Amino acid sequence: MNQDPAIKKYALITVMVASFTTPFMGSAINLAIPSIGREFNSSALLLSWVVSSYLLSSAAFLLPFGRLADMVGRKKIFILGVIIFSISSLLCGLAWSVQALIGLRVLQGVGSAMTFGTGMAILTSIYPPRERGRVLGINVATVYTGLSLGPVLGGAMNQHLGWESIFFLNAVIGLAALVSAVKIKGEWAGARGESFDTAGTVLYMAGLVAFLYAFSTIATADTSKYILIAGLFLLVLFVRNEMKSNQPLIDIKLFSRNVTFAMSNLAALINYSATFAVTFLLSLVLQVVVGYSSSAAGMILLAQPVMMALLSPFAGALSDRVQPRIVSSVGMGLSALGLFLLSFVAKETPVWLVVGILMLLGTGFALFSSPNMNAIMSSVDKRYYGVASSTSGTMRLVGQAVSIAVATLIIDLYVGSAQLTPAVAEQLQKSSKVAFIVFAVTCVGGVFASLARGNMERGAKQAGK
Repeated sequence: MNQDPAIKKYALITVMVASFTTPFMGSAINLAIPSIGREFNSSALLLSWVVSSYLLSSAAFLLPFGRLADMVGRKKIFILGVIIFSISSLLCGLAWSVQALIGLRVLQGVGSAMTFGTGMAILTSIYPPRERGRVLGINVATVYTGLSLGPVLGGAMNQHLGWESIFFLNAVIGLAALVSAVKIKGEWAGARGESFDTAGTVLYMAGLVAFLYAFSTIATADTSKYILIAGLFLLVLFVRNEMKSNQPLIDIKLFSRNVTFAMSNLAALINYSATFAVTFLLSLVLQVVVGYSSSAAGMILLAQPVMMALLSPFAGALSDRVQPRIVSSVGMGLSALGLFLLSFVAKETPVWLVVGILMLLGTGFALFSSPNMNAIMSSVDKRYYGVASSTSGTMRLVGQAVSIAVATLIIDLYVGSAQLTPAVAEQLQKSSKVAFIVFAVTCVGGVFASLARGNMERGAKQAGK
């Protein structure tokens, strides 16, 4: 554990800058999709892949690069990821066709996986346990700041400077992270000298991509159910391979013998599956059902990520003093209550009440996220920091994909192929009500997973050292 204040400062600044780019890019680019479609005269299907290709790429590469970082050095992989992300962002802004943009977004996802999968591991390697919750909380607040600024800044840049400016800004931010990263002295590799599980990596990546692709398209493509089955089969083969391997991509014992690690990751998966689609659903309700403009709806929706950004450092610091499972479980409970209350939002609901519910939901997510990450990273031995960070990131991405897929499926059942106009306002409101109730019930289940993890000290003893 390195106690040098300069190294700790530069590490935190570097990881914060890198952590800002991914959520900012994700939330900002959604507002630019119509502009990209007009410029390249693209179909809706191709435009959807501008978003999906990045998500699938990030999810597929997170765990392999986390394992590789544990073997060859977390700083090396992080810096290489920043370089790839910055160059691909620059090239995205210079894309000559929508197909080229999709391909470059895949490359951008690779760079993002390398930084997101190692950033938390670097902070955990440098900061002692007594400071970990506070630092991870500050970093999570940075993520939510990116989510908050994405719709506002991204929308303004798209309107006045063009969609390309969003990618150019991310390239500049990536360069700033690179300048700061080279000032971090030292290297951390808890599994140096071990072999890389190539067979497990191939099975994992193929299975996860097939699963996420099929789950995202199951409502619109007839072949998706077969791809889903194939993906699940490959993931089962992956688990069997990992159980037999001497030096696996991920040690299955982390899940089978470490209750804290297993349940914290399950809680994260449940939480993201239940909450990520809130912005998507509520933006449709506010615009189509209630009748707000897109800019007004965006300002209302800011209430949730702003509360996350403000409270995450406090929640992280609190988890240094109070058991993370207690703080996280309270947060999950507040999220469940917020989701249930959102099911009652209708045309006559006053705006102050919607904002209040979103603030409650943001508070719940802030109380859950930082302490939960603290529990995950503190429950494993240092040789697993990269894998643990990447696993939690994978739970986030899989949860996000599942959340959007569930919301899309429910809307499809009620609205069908009809255009989202005021004519289908009643059906859309019913579908959102059902979706929010499903998500609220899911969150209640997540409370039990969060409580079942046990105390952090007990988890540390089970870390598979």
